[in-house]
Amino acid sequence: MGGRVSESRGSVVPIERIGSRILLVRSHKVLLDADLATLYGVQTRRLNEQDDFMFQLTHAEFELLMSQFATSNPGRGGRRKRPLVFTEHGALMAASVLNSARAVEVSLYVVRAFVRLRETLAAHKDLASKLHVLEKKTEALALRHDGFAASTRLQLRQVFDAIRELMRAPAPTKRRPIGFVNPDEKKRG
Repeated sequence: MGGRVSESRGSVVPIERIGSRILLVRSHKVLLDADLATLYGVQTRRLNEQDDFMFQLTHAEFELLMSQFATSNPGRGGRRKRPLVFTEHGALMAASVLNSARAVEVSLYVVRAFVRLRETLAAHKDLASKLHVLEKKTEALALRHDGFAASTRLQLRQVFDAIRELMRAPAPTKRRPIGFVNPDEKKRG
């Protein structure tokens, strides 16, 4: 399912590069208008004539984007307006409205990039779920181990106490003399 898309100057754009341009904004996976325009080989203003499946970034979202991706500042050749972003459906709609061979061809690769991203996210969710199950099993095993260890410590303490008891000197008892003892002398003493 891999592939490459020819850019307007004849160079080639891998699907991975398209995928790296997909952003998550307001829980939607989107492409910036400028990135999509470059892929479709049109000017950004032409692409922004569309009005479905796209929205404009808020000032805060735009500031965050500028800080994360070193987007150029307005007044120094940068954007004058906040960018629009296109969802997967918006990118397809724009390609069909533009109705150029390039836009239609590239839109297939854009869809593949979105699909690959969804598959990757699904794999991460599956991995996260498996990790959670493993964590729970480990906790249960640790609790069982702790219970076993506590029981073992108690049993060992009892063994040590019994050994200490055996090691104590016996309490002094009145010793009986060895040999013949006259019972009359016994009474006197």
